[in-house]
Amino acid sequence: MKKPLFNWLDARSAGVLCHFTSLPSNVGIGNLGFGAHQMLHLLASAGMKSWQFCPLNPTGFGDSPYQSFSAFAGNPYAIDLEALIPSGLISTEDLAPLHDLPHDHVDYGNLFERFWPVLGRAFHRFCESKHDEVLDYGSFSAFCEAENAWLEDYAAFMALKKHFNGAPWYEWPISHRKYSKKVVSNLPKDVSQTAQAYSFFQYLFYAQLAKLHEHASASKISLIGDIPIFVSGDSADVWANPELFLLTPDLRPEYVAGVPPDYFSDDGQLWGNPLYDWDAHSKSKYKWWIARLEMTLRHLDVVRLDHFRGFEAGWSVPAKSKTARDGEWVKGPGIELFKALCKALPQAKLIAEDLGVSSSALRTLLAETGLPGMAVLQFAFGDGPENAFLPHNHTANSVVYSGTHDNDTSLGWYQTADADIQDHFRRYFGVSGEHAGWDLIRACFRSPARLALIPIQDLMSLGSPSRLNTPGTAQGNWNWRFQTWQLENLQRESAQYLREIAELYGR
Repeated sequence: MKKPLFNWLDARSAGVLCHFTSLPSNVGIGNLGFGAHQMLHLLASAGMKSWQFCPLNPTGFGDSPYQSFSAFAGNPYAIDLEALIPSGLISTEDLAPLHDLPHDHVDYGNLFERFWPVLGRAFHRFCESKHDEVLDYGSFSAFCEAENAWLEDYAAFMALKKHFNGAPWYEWPISHRKYSKKVVSNLPKDVSQTAQAYSFFQYLFYAQLAKLHEHASASKISLIGDIPIFVSGDSADVWANPELFLLTPDLRPEYVAGVPPDYFSDDGQLWGNPLYDWDAHSKSKYKWWIARLEMTLRHLDVVRLDHFRGFEAGWSVPAKSKTARDGEWVKGPGIELFKALCKALPQAKLIAEDLGVSSSALRTLLAETGLPGMAVLQFAFGDGPENAFLPHNHTANSVVYSGTHDNDTSLGWYQTADADIQDHFRRYFGVSGEHAGWDLIRACFRSPARLALIPIQDLMSLGSPSRLNTPGTAQGNWNWRFQTWQLENLQRESAQYLREIAELYGR
């Protein structure tokens, strides 16, 4: 076989999986502020070298980071509002309504009502100040110019969406439903002002992300991001680039993305995202994909490619279907896309989320790219010794997880597992199962896989109520949070032990 395109995972290390919304804060949701920097301190003291989170993009329906209004924009909820107090754009009194929000979960409804007026006031005061810079965040106008390729369209999309009372773009009046640069550059005055506000929010987000990245780099910790393979149908990406997607003449998807019945759902998962017109992407030499990866890797160190399976073949479901059962596999771009990415971004560090339905073609594509795949220990038990997720079958060029954001916590998983799975687990590790979560953590550290990532819930020995997401359910996800005292307990009780087992197993 030819030399793999990418070959970056060459050292053993360990890290944590924790989405930013779960972090402690005083404003109702985790953000890029104090809680995030506390997390870096914990990782450094525990000898961990990576922090992975879910996509950082603005969330849409169901508050899922995998259904975003933009593949390029950052989530304004991640902005640390308290950091803006010294600038005068926000006062402590402004934040009082947010301080009343829960600390142990995200109440998205009340957060929406209270967060956006505060951010809006910050923008209004910025405009009144006639300044071009907030704190040491750099020039706002220079940011807008540098990011114009995606920022102008995104800001116009969000402003028009607000103008049309939150309706998806494909239900807007035809004058605005059909994208053009003329539409973007000739917005009504009030809509244009709103668009400017959305650009300002991106300026704040990326300035604070840059500071977190700088802190992580100084602590020798890699930040691992996540890119969903598909984008939301109601997004700036589809509105501004309809030619890159398989849409009907009236700009609706004829087929949508999903996965067939699997471990998570008997009916499969019907995601509803429009499918790509891969021929159009190929003709453009994958310009949009290159820009998307370049943007992400400018601010993070490593990127996990969600649903890598879809690059080889995607599950195409008729748009009118109620479940994902009635689909078929449709070929993806395959190695051609990754050759284009490698040519444009030869130093890119990517992880392939290769879970789900496998095939020889998928395994060939993974080998040709050279990207590390994933092994999830919760999927390892109850079958025979050939199960690829059992530690003795792990390969060095892979990433091992006790569980992911889509799984139950490891403690919850074991407590609710079938008796034969529990028995296999106990016999395989030679343990009682009393501390199953930590048994899996130690197994990750011992694994031949070079990178081991542990969900923060497992490090805290938390059960099923702390699960972050249940695939196939549209509501009630992405709201779990932990508090500062829990992070302090982890620092006090487990950091030294984690450092010791990292040294013991060469991580």
